[in-house]
Amino acid sequence: MLRLFTILFLTLIISTSALAQTNTVSTVSSGTVTVDKTPPTASAPSIVINNSDVCKTAYSAGVQTQILGIASGITVTDENCERLKLARSLYGMGMKVAAVSTMCQDARVFDAMLMAGTPCPYKGAIGDKELAEWKKNPQDIPSGAKLMVSSRKGSEVPNNDDPFPQESN
Repeated sequence: MLRLFTILFLTLIISTSALAQTNTVSTVSSGTVTVDKTPPTASAPSIVINNSDVCKTAYSAGVQTQILGIASGITVTDENCERLKLARSLYGMGMKVAAVSTMCQDARVFDAMLMAGTPCPYKGAIGDKELAEWKKNPQDIPSGAKLMVSSRKGSEVPNNDDPFPQESN
């Protein structure tokens, strides 16, 4: 990382000295002519997201040397922001179970719901039925969930029906 910053710093120093140069040509018969031959600068594109209700972040950057200039920009989608907006919309339409199910796609929410004693809905099953369904189908548990790990396929912990496995120290 330090090497990248050093190269970038040296490139900027070299390019700024190139921008300051002008060529002066003197002729005897007609006087002095100044010719400006500085290279064009790379301008990083501005990525404008006008709507504040969009779950995206924009990044742009540009680098200019004496010979070559490069500029680029990207947008990154925030999936957690999208999930929150979807759940809010579903809840606003009266679809409370669907809103909770949307939030339960996040492993942190899945674990929190399980710890609260209200496991996430499973394919329409709510109440006491959903915990049994989650135990039968551990492959559907969101990746990253810390509870019910022992039920997941390929886990090193032996399979048991306890959704709260004891951690070994």
